[in-house]
Amino acid sequence: MTHSDRLAAHPTPLESRSSGSLTGKVRVPGDKSISHRALILGALSVGQTTISGLLEGEDVLNTAKSMQALGAKVERTGSFAWQVRGVGVAGFAQPANPLDFGNSGTGCRLVMGAVAGCPISAVFDGDASLRSRPMRRILDPLELMGARTGEAREGGRLPLTLHGARDPVPMLYRTPVASAQIKSAVLLAGLAAPGVTTVIEQEASRDHTELMLKHFGAQIVSTSEGSHGRKIALTGQPELHGADVVVPADPSSAAFPIVAALIVEGSDVVFSDVMTNPLRTGLFTTLREMGASIEESDVRGDAGEPMATLRVRASKLRGVEVPPERAPSMIDEYLVLAVAAAFAEGTTIMRGLQELRVKESDRLEATADMLRVNGVKVEVAGDDLIVEGRGHVPGGGLVATHMDHRIAMSALVMGLAADKPVKVDDTSFIATSFPDFIPMMRGLGAEFS
Repeated sequence: MTHSDRLAAHPTPLESRSSGSLTGKVRVPGDKSISHRALILGALSVGQTTISGLLEGEDVLNTAKSMQALGAKVERTGSFAWQVRGVGVAGFAQPANPLDFGNSGTGCRLVMGAVAGCPISAVFDGDASLRSRPMRRILDPLELMGARTGEAREGGRLPLTLHGARDPVPMLYRTPVASAQIKSAVLLAGLAAPGVTTVIEQEASRDHTELMLKHFGAQIVSTSEGSHGRKIALTGQPELHGADVVVPADPSSAAFPIVAALIVEGSDVVFSDVMTNPLRTGLFTTLREMGASIEESDVRGDAGEPMATLRVRASKLRGVEVPPERAPSMIDEYLVLAVAAAFAEGTTIMRGLQELRVKESDRLEATADMLRVNGVKVEVAGDDLIVEGRGHVPGGGLVATHMDHRIAMSALVMGLAADKPVKVDDTSFIATSFPDFIPMMRGLGAEFS
């Protein structure tokens, strides 16, 4: 039984109620996407990588354990400070036991790409939620590069055995959907292939892998492709060198207290070091269109990733239409955006959310259920989510989280400004991405019990 399965067996319910204004200055945890990639690329490099600000949630810690199992030396040297001594490109060793990724689809899929370029076999596994998620979209391109899928459940689901390629083949691959996980898996496998591996995406997805590959010494070129896409070309078999990485604060984690500050009357909260990569800030763009007061200052960067201090104050929000091409830049934030939309005046339409159906849960339906049970009028039309905002939320409902940390946090945020308390059936899975969410929110003035 994985740690996440043990959490599911012992749920932690919680109730959120209307509080006074939220005030203070906080730094949310390090960005999960950057944390995963820093560990993986550090393990594929020669020499030592020093990481500060690493997210120490269960998802990232499972990636750290998998890097150790594959032969890298990974150690915690202080609070959020880690060192990785890598084995070089294609240098992973055969792991003695299955690689357990718990609840983390990102960690699992990226490590599949890294393993696919090595002449080893590894068993990939996770908790009940991760075992239910599709992996075939990752396995298909990796098999084209020479990897082979062994024993697996129907649809390429976990647990599965992946046999890496002895002689990986570079290729040109067009991603079927805008997915940083697919792109990253192909690029990580391409590190071990001679020649150039090219990925073309019609809609640009998060570019953290490209930026970090360059930071570690890879030769990689990204150019525009069509109106919204990108073409990424990676020269294989580089010698990556260990690097220093400062992990910025996670905008996906910041989304929850930011929306809380916007909807709780009188709130004024400052968030430090928040990543402002334009491929991750679709939520901030949308909230500003809705009338949100979000001020940016102290803009700077590290490892190619921009960051800034954000000051967020309570605001009167209005309904907007969110275009489908914005989805890749905020796919994890639609749940809490739906909460903001419920407190806005007017209708908010969020288009093109098909990717929400293949996350920790069917997040599209789960988000609609979360709102309905608390008195909000909401409709799912195809892959669109339509929320009728009335400026307030009745509340009083019990939200089923479906083992999904983002549903749990979104529901708790909603309860802070709802007319009646909001109950959440299980908050234990919040630890996978934001272990200090509840104490941080209480420190700003939130009331949970």
